[in-house]
Order: sequence, then C-alpha cells, then structure tokens
Amino acid sequence: MNRYSKDILASVVVFLVALPLCMGISIASGVPPALGLITGMVGGIIVGALSGAPLQVSGPAAGLTVLVFEIVRDHGIESLGPILIISGIIQIIAGRIHVGAWFRAMSPAVVYGMLAGIGVLILAGQFHVMLDDKPRASGIENLLSIPAAIFGGILPIDGSSHELAAVLGLTTIIVLIAWEKLKRGPVKLIPGALVGVLVASAAAAVLKLDVKFVDVPANLLDVVRLPQMASLQLFGDPAVWFSAAALAFIASAETLLSANAVDRMQSIVRTDYDKELTAQGIGNAICGILGALPMTGVIVRSSANVQAGATSRVSAVLHGVWLLGFVALLPFVLRMIPTSCLGAILVYTGYKLIDVKSLKKLQQYGKIPVAIYGITVVTIVATDLLTGVITGIVLTMLKMVYKVSHLEIANLRDGNAVYLDLTGAATFVRMPKLAEVLDEIPAGAHVHLGLEKLAYIDHSCLDLIHEWAERHRAGGGTFSVEWDQLVQRYGVLSSSPVLTSREQLPRTLEQPTI
Repeated sequence: MNRYSKDILASVVVFLVALPLCMGISIASGVPPALGLITGMVGGIIVGALSGAPLQVSGPAAGLTVLVFEIVRDHGIESLGPILIISGIIQIIAGRIHVGAWFRAMSPAVVYGMLAGIGVLILAGQFHVMLDDKPRASGIENLLSIPAAIFGGILPIDGSSHELAAVLGLTTIIVLIAWEKLKRGPVKLIPGALVGVLVASAAAAVLKLDVKFVDVPANLLDVVRLPQMASLQLFGDPAVWFSAAALAFIASAETLLSANAVDRMQSIVRTDYDKELTAQGIGNAICGILGALPMTGVIVRSSANVQAGATSRVSAVLHGVWLLGFVALLPFVLRMIPTSCLGAILVYTGYKLIDVKSLKKLQQYGKIPVAIYGITVVTIVATDLLTGVITGIVLTMLKMVYKVSHLEIANLRDGNAVYLDLTGAATFVRMPKLAEVLDEIPAGAHVHLGLEKLAYIDHSCLDLIHEWAERHRAGGGTFSVEWDQLVQRYGVLSSSPVLTSREQLPRTLEQPTI
C-alpha cells in the first residue's frame, strides 16, 4: 500500500481537477456534459493503463473544443462517433509506423499560435455561456458580440437572468484566482476551479437563483450512443474523413507536446511517443464507439498529477475510476452546478492559453517567428482552427526555404586585396549572385574566401568557385580558402591546387574589419 500511497493521493487531486473541466469542455463543444465525463473515464482507465507517458493524464481537452463545436455544428452530433473511430485508427497507424516523434518537430511559433488562437476562441465563446447565453456561430461573432453581452448582463431588457449568471461566473473566477494565489499548506493541492464551483453552486442553492444548471442523467448509459446504421453511412462522406484527419493531427500534436512538457517536469519516467500515440488512438476509437468526446493528453491535469507526487500510471487510472464512481453514485450533486460556473472556468482557461510569455520567447528568435505566431492566431479566429494551423505550417516552411536559399556576400577591398565573406547558404539558387560578385573582382587581386558564417554550400557553387579560381590564378591573381573547413563541414575532397590554405592570404586581409 505504501508503494502506491502517493499515486492514490495524486489521483484524487487529478479527479478534482478533471471533474469540472470534463463538463465545461463538453458544454464548450456543444454536447451534453455527460459525454465529457465518459471521455475522462476512458482516458483515465483505458488510456492510462496503455499509455506511453505514464504520468500524463488524458481526457477531453480545451484545445479540441473549437474543432468539435464546428463538427457538431456542420455535421451533427451523430457524426462524432464515425469521425472519432476514423481519427483513432489514424493515430494507431501513426503510432505503429513510428511517426510520434515527428510531432515534436512542429515550429514553436505555430504551436504557441495554435494555443493562443484556441484560447481566444474559448474565451470569446464561453463568455456567453458564463452569462447563460448561447455562443454565436463563429469566433469573430463571439468577439464582436461581447460588448452587447456585457450590457445585457448588467441591464437585461428581455426578462432573462443573465445578470445572475454573470455574478455567479465572476464569483467563480474571483474565487479561483484568489485560491490559487493564497492557498497554503495541505489544502494547496485542492484546485481553485473546484473551490470556485463549490462556492458559486452553494450560493445558487442557498439563494435559489433562477439560472441554468448542468444536466446530467441519472444513468450514464442513457447518453451512450453506439453506432447505428445511419451513422455508419457517414463513413462514405469525404467531409467526415477530412474532419477525422484534422482531429487526429491536432489531437496528436497536443498530446505529444503535453507529454514533452511532462518529461521536463520530472525525471521518474520518460515518454515512449509512439506507444503514447497508439494508446490515444485506442482511446479515441473507443470514445467514438460510445459516442463521446475526443481526448488528448492534457497538460493541466498532467501537471497537477506530477505536482501531487504521482510516481506511476496508477494515478491516471484511479482518477478515471473516481470519475466513474462519482457519476454513477452521485449524479444529483452534478446537477447542482450552475452552467455559468463551468463557462467561467473555461473563460479563465482560454485566458491562460493566451500565454504572453511564449510570445516573449519567440521575440528572442527574431521578427519572423512573431509574425508567424500573429498570423496563425488571426487566421484561427477569422476562419477555423485547421486553416490557421495549416497557414502557420506553410509560413514556417516558406521561412525554411528562405533560410536555405538566402546568401549574403560581404565584399571588402583593401588596395589589391579582396576578402569575400559568405553568410547563409550557397546553393544553386544563389549561384548567379555569387558569379556576379566574383566576376567584378579585378584581375591580379589577392582574394580570400571566408566560410566562418556559411551554413551550407552545394556542389554547383563549389564548381563555380573552382572554375573562377583557376581563371583568376591564370590571370596572375591569388586565391585562398580555409581548406580544412571545406573538408570537415562540406565533405569536399578535391585536390585542386587553387583551394589552398590561409598561408597565401596577404597580411592586410588576415584580420578584416566587417
């Protein structure tokens, strides 16, 4: 028992974190809260047992709410089952063919931009839920209608109870933030989101406020939707396959990025990325069969698990067991929670996803990553999640193409001495520029080629330099280059006498001033 005592304690902490989030994410996704609870159970009990990242906790994720909301809106809730089954199979195949580690290669600018864009959409959409209102059809509409929603929450003119829901929502956020800032001692493991929900729910019950409450069935099996003949026909719809591929990609990226973050938090276990991807695929396929929400590895629950002292996968599995037991035995407790409380938690979650610190990190690498970040966020908000992510990836690839084809040539002259300093990548794309600079060098000049700042040079440019150097030497000039650098860095094996060492370099060029 002593061996697993830390895991048991950690599982209770994760359960308390997961309970409100599972329901809140369901509401944000446009589906009944019970579906998120089912996903949390599958993510804990099944994926937790199979996971390649033992300390990571899986369940419904805020990062998928936007995509799921669009799927439900465009294809109907009955499409979730087929889409999740296909998505799960894609993840299983990806894990089996060892592509898990590739998701770690995604540009940080795109990842941070994706999370920030999701954060904006969640905050804007759940702001209306926090007021007992319905989210609008798009992220832009949600943003633009926030001022009117605030006015309606202060001075409702339609006889609604928006102002009561708004007070409960604000109370939840205030208590959440205050608890996280002030908690001390043994109670510090109790999550602020749970405390906020308890306070607001108690206030709603004592004051008998006329607001919307969570709707959870007495029997969880009532919301399970096994595949029917009508839903099986959706497997022939290309749009369903496209949505499944998008879901698999984004869910896999979020899972493996979260697993990477968990690895940095502790040194107990390391992640097997392919095994984790396969486990996620199995979990999503099962959720598809049950008609539940999709899942990912979730950093909020995972970090809580690590901070609570978890040492093995037992914690993740038990948190799923506690979810199952609570929903099966105490569903009436869940029905006492105001919907506005869960909306408020998601508003705060969206705000946290818009991480300003990540933008400051990107600024260290120049203006281009910041621009990619900004364009990704704006595109996600203005169009949809997948379009925004693809836009960010395309821009990153264009940046890479620019980097591998960009060449700067510093041409310094001191009398009859010439120093050429190459920066960037000398490839066939920049060969005309290099040829133009070489042709402008006067006959008989003493020329040295500097390679210290050169990232790469291909054979076309090497041949150009080789042929020019022979002509230049035949005309009475000299040419020198760091032969050892060419051999070590670029594998040049030519024995041409024109590619010589620095010994031929005139004294005036030994330490050029750039």
